[in-house]
Amino acid sequence: MEIKMPLKIHGNYQVAIRLGDWETRVRCQRLLVKELSPEQRKKYYGDLDESEVPTHQVSFHDFGCRRNIEGKIKENTEDKLVVDVKGKEYEFSPFVPSR
Repeated sequence: MEIKMPLKIHGNYQVAIRLGDWETRVRCQRLLVKELSPEQRKKYYGDLDESEVPTHQVSFHDFGCRRNIEGKIKENTEDKLVVDVKGKEYEFSPFVPSR
């Protein structure tokens, strides 16, 4: 699957993390998205039901720390990328400074 939102290694992004009624927003950099191959999914998630197996790995830096998540892409547009990780939603969008 091709990611529609432009990903730039030196870009700044906003990530909204949601779980139920809870939400937080932070900035992040170095956003990378990689599709997991069928072999990787079988190797690492072989015992899980296919509906629960992640399809993509997302790596990003926030507050200087590297974060890695694995989940399923829920929304893929030029303005945002939403990844579901076991019910926790990560919504990435380009960071636009307010005036």
